Amino acid sequence: MTSLTLAPGQPFSLDRTLGCGQVFRWDREKDGWWYGIVGDRAMRIRQDGSRLTFEGAPARFIRHYFSLDMDLPPVLEAIDRDQFIHAALTTSRGLRLIRQSPWECLVSYICSTNSNIPHIRKRIGAIAGMFGREIVFKGRTFYTFPGPSAISCGGTDNLAACRLGYRQPYVAATSCMMTNVQRWVETSATLPYEDARKALMTFPGIGPKAADCVLLFAFQQYEAFPVDVWIRRIMQQQYLPSLNCDASLSNREYDTIRRFARNHFGKYCGYAQEYLYAARER
Repeated sequence: MTSLTLAPGQPFSLDRTLGCGQVFRWDREKDGWWYGIVGDRAMRIRQDGSRLTFEGAPARFIRHYFSLDMDLPPVLEAIDRDQFIHAALTTSRGLRLIRQSPWECLVSYICSTNSNIPHIRKRIGAIAGMFGREIVFKGRTFYTFPGPSAISCGGTDNLAACRLGYRQPYVAATSCMMTNVQRWVETSATLPYEDARKALMTFPGIGPKAADCVLLFAFQQYEAFPVDVWIRRIMQQQYLPSLNCDASLSNREYDTIRRFARNHFGKYCGYAQEYLYAARER
């Protein structure tokens, strides 16, 4: 096993970071160990105070994946604009945004539409189990997330077995469109936020919220502010009382919310979104 000590003054909570709903392929055991798979690495990690202990990945990977190389206090100070967000920052202290694999993140948020976290986890796990490569680690079986060609060449019957519902043709079509993941990642990383957002929404099944999630979690576009039913309700109750949460969320209302968030919280409004979401039931 390998361990590292967190830098002084740099808050980090492993439980809040992995348990807030931004990633879907980690599980926490009663003894405090988290088990998960990232890319082709099956691993486990736990936190004891300022010490992280882990297996299956080098320290440099852990630092990058969990954004431990990011100076977090100035980010939190920048978004600490009112009493409500201040309370969220306090109750969810140490939450950091994970740097996710772009392709897996893209498919994950196609699978997330009109759903909850347990069902999203099942769909992503089913896709990995059907098309991915098996890895056994610490007596547990994991599956790598398949590339687009593995999904598109695997056949519609196999994809149907994953029980994606109406999302199935979206996953299939996006996999067929994605001819070169590395080129897509490199191109997307060079685009300004609004241009990258428009480009993402050309993929089947990617709407405004999914696009913002992918930009925030996979491309570190921190001005992305994903709006779901929870965030919409929080924004209506705390910031935008004129919103009508009884009606379906329109693109116009979505834009109103995300632009307000960008103006109010600043260029790190995506971090504000995640803290507001994480603290919603506390």
